Amino acid sequence: MLMTLGTPPSEAETDAWHDVISAAHLQDVPASVPEPSRTETAGRLRVRPPNARMLHLVWAAPDGSYDGVAALLLYTEESRRHTAFLDALVVRPRARRRGVGAQLWSAIRAELAADRRSSVSTMLELGGAGEAFVDGLGFGKALPLAWYVQRVREADAQLPAARLPDGYRFEDWDGIVPDALADEFARAHDVMRGAPGGGVDEQRPRWDVERVRGAARLVDDRGGIILTSVVLAEADGAGEGVDRVAAYSGLVLRDPSHTRALQYDTVVVPEHRGRGLGRAVKRRLLGTLAERHPGVREISTTVADDNGPMLAVNAALGYRRERPAAIFQAKL
Repeated sequence: MLMTLGTPPSEAETDAWHDVISAAHLQDVPASVPEPSRTETAGRLRVRPPNARMLHLVWAAPDGSYDGVAALLLYTEESRRHTAFLDALVVRPRARRRGVGAQLWSAIRAELAADRRSSVSTMLELGGAGEAFVDGLGFGKALPLAWYVQRVREADAQLPAARLPDGYRFEDWDGIVPDALADEFARAHDVMRGAPGGGVDEQRPRWDVERVRGAARLVDDRGGIILTSVVLAEADGAGEGVDRVAAYSGLVLRDPSHTRALQYDTVVVPEHRGRGLGRAVKRRLLGTLAERHPGVREISTTVADDNGPMLAVNAALGYRRERPAAIFQAKL
């Protein structure tokens, strides 16, 4: 039976949703990848991202358990009002090939049509049940990428300390960007709009102070931790100008008890490229993580296959390719 999850969901609903996610994870993802915690699941269900609304659907079995779940992210900004992101469409392994996924997709497809969305994208592991499912739904591979993993203790012990050229310095913080750096951090963050996007039909919105603060606040509100390191290009000392953010990198623990952190964006502002700042700021953040969160064993990240500069930086820092994935998109 198809149902819409409560807003906010009850503890029982959260448990039932998490049970499906965990069962599918054990079936579909390599054993080396830690499964999502209930804290992470609850945060994602209870706290919606800014500039979007969420639809959560479940297919309930007669005994009240869930055989399948689906989460759809509907952007509310005008620049992305035409598209949406399918955050999850997961069927419990024992309930597969019984039409559960088709029923959930039919409901998602109806919502997309009613909301006049012209495209929808999703991120999937390659070679798994998800790719096989969307293959017949009109989805195409828009951005090939892969997951890469770095072992924290090994890398922290073997890599030299982060060093910067003259005229640059590091700054670090937890959570939301300090007021004094907010404008500069937003300016640097906006460089991401030029990152490889493949064939994904999405106009990337402009990053301003409100957006970067909202992204950090979302991690915190969902029960996670976000760490950020930046490289500042120091002002000339003549009493004019401000220190400029030349590069930054962010790490997230979606649950403070997780043993694997997620590497978020790493960006070097164009006029400061070619000076090793990307590698330096990631090395700095690695050391911060190792010191403050010694229980974290690994850092994982995704990199597009055509992002040669970041692939080179990660290789120099000891990241190894773990598994292929891709952003898939369907035109509606």
